[in-house]
Order: sequence, then C-alpha cells, then structure tokens
Amino acid sequence: MTLAYLGLGSNLGERLANLQRAVDGLGSTPGISVLAVSAVYETEPVGGPQQPEFLNAVVELETSLTPRELLEVAKRLESEAERERGERWGPRTLDVDVLIVGSEEVDEADLVVPHPRLLERGFVRAPLDDVVKTSALPHDLQEALAATASTPRPGVTPPPHPHPRHERR
Repeated sequence: MTLAYLGLGSNLGERLANLQRAVDGLGSTPGISVLAVSAVYETEPVGGPQQPEFLNAVVELETSLTPRELLEVAKRLESEAERERGERWGPRTLDVDVLIVGSEEVDEADLVVPHPRLLERGFVRAPLDDVVKTSALPHDLQEALAATASTPRPGVTPPPHPHPRHERR
C-alpha cells in the first residue's frame, strides 16, 4: 500500500456536499482506504474567469492503485458530480487532483506527480499541511515542503465548515 494525497475543490452547487461525496466515493473505491481529511478552506479562485470562491480540502489515503488509476478515479468522481469541462480554471462542481503518490514520479501530458504547483498554491498547501506525513515522502519533497512551510497563503481562509466525514474501513 502507498500513501497518497488528493486535492478536492468545489465552487459550484452545494460545495461542502460535493466534497463529502468525493470523500465517500474515495472511501468506497476498491484499493483505497481514506486515512484523514484536512480542514475545509475557503479560497479565492486562481486564474480563469471571475467566479465564486472555492472550498478546498486534501484527502490522505493508502492505496494499491497507480497514479494513472487514481487519475481515473478522480475523473469518475468529477463526472458523478456532473462537472462540465469548459474554460480552463473555470468554475466547477468538483475538481479532484492527484497531488502525491508515495515516491512515484510521473510526467505525462495529462498527469504530473507530484503535482507541479502544489508548493505554490495556497489552496493546496493549507489543507495539505493539515494531513501530510512528511516523513513518508521522498527526501526532496520533504525539503521543498519544509522550505515553503511559512510562505504566506493569501486568499485562503479556514471557514467554519465541518471536516468532511470519513470512516475507516
């Protein structure tokens, strides 16, 4: 089993419910065990058109799936949330990003692991910092996370929303 982290975001519809359905969907997927869910952060959109604020969280899981298989799970969850792919960085009911999958490194057109912007995006870093077990990560990623730990995260607010629930199976 490999320790992995997925980023969740929603800025359309019932945002918190969208995140909860994603956590539930991950927990019911064979080969995935949800270990922890970060706090939910309200965040300003980055790039793209003018749009509502996001709710973002990060899910820590153990998995026997490959990064490619996790991407397929992410796409399935987005489809189930009726995500419509339109303008790049546009509004969405659900966005699921594969952030880290153990020490795996992938550099393909539609999948880069570790996620290429995880260190610079406050909407990823704030919830990731809640749950990440840096000692389980590759040394260079541990160092990069430590070096950017105190970087300001403008536009990121911990809201009074409850954490999405998860039950260990």
